[in-house]
Amino acid sequence: MEKIWTELYAEAKKVLKPRKVSEMMEAGGVAAAIESVSGKIYTGVCVDCACTLGICAERSAIFQMLTNGEDAMKRVVAVNWDGKVLAPCGACRELMAQLMPERYREIEVMMDYEKGEIVTLGHLTPRWWI
Repeated sequence: MEKIWTELYAEAKKVLKPRKVSEMMEAGGVAAAIESVSGKIYTGVCVDCACTLGICAERSAIFQMLTNGEDAMKRVVAVNWDGKVLAPCGACRELMAQLMPERYREIEVMMDYEKGEIVTLGHLTPRWWI
């Protein structure tokens, strides 16, 4: 496994802090790290709300990347509260595809850290609607 995956996993774990924010909101139960095409790493956490207007950790990290002026990514890893890696949900896959419609299939996704299993978003989402 390439060194960058160890770094991405470690960066995601740094922001993984499950907590109850209020009676209607929890945050940090899942954390994500993405590597932009420039090589910079961005992180984010999930925010779960009673009204369902929360956000996944992957999208949070992507929004951090966009906020910092970048608009393309190479790799993504999401880590659950117990340290296990999670695959991106459909909404996150959709956002990544819309972010990079011509190249989304190239984005690498960590599926299992212990086994070093990495697939492309094209493998997970072979027939996107656009």
